[in-house]
Amino acid sequence: MKKFSVKTIVAIVVGAALFFVLGRFVSIPSPIPDTTISIQYGVLAFVSVLFGPIAGFFTGLIGHFFIDFTKHLADGSTIWWSWIGASAFFGLVMGLAALKIHMESGEFEKKAIIYFNASQILIHVLAWMVLAPILDVLVYKEPAGEAFTQGAFCAAANAVATAVVGTLLCVSYAASKPQKGE
Repeated sequence: MKKFSVKTIVAIVVGAALFFVLGRFVSIPSPIPDTTISIQYGVLAFVSVLFGPIAGFFTGLIGHFFIDFTKHLADGSTIWWSWIGASAFFGLVMGLAALKIHMESGEFEKKAIIYFNASQILIHVLAWMVLAPILDVLVYKEPAGEAFTQGAFCAAANAVATAVVGTLLCVSYAASKPQKGE
């Protein structure tokens, strides 16, 4: 398990800032109400893999909170704690799943890429098709059909974004590390 250190705190701050900027200013509108196509989940997966579940949890929690908070300040929209929690959940569980990935040694090859993507897809499904919509219905009294439609769209969009952005970040990082024996 990765230690909670100054390095982890810096990773959380930088990761949350990147998550916020990408989620707030680089998101693409979608045809589903109150949802966007967001690339910040690739960054969240990368932070989770590289720095562990604690960094992933707090990066998702803080980054998503600031997205909702600044939207609230701008237009009075709701701070969706259910979705903030789903982002934190994704970061935490992705960090736990990634304990089997060892990028520090400069290895992120076919087997690790497949494991990374299978894990992130499953975790996105749990976060966005189970956790977020159930909390939306229970806490915010949202219509179930709408909540689960939004969740399904976000699970798919976030999984694709993570597959592209997260995989590229991990491959690039691993390529920058010396290989065993070098």
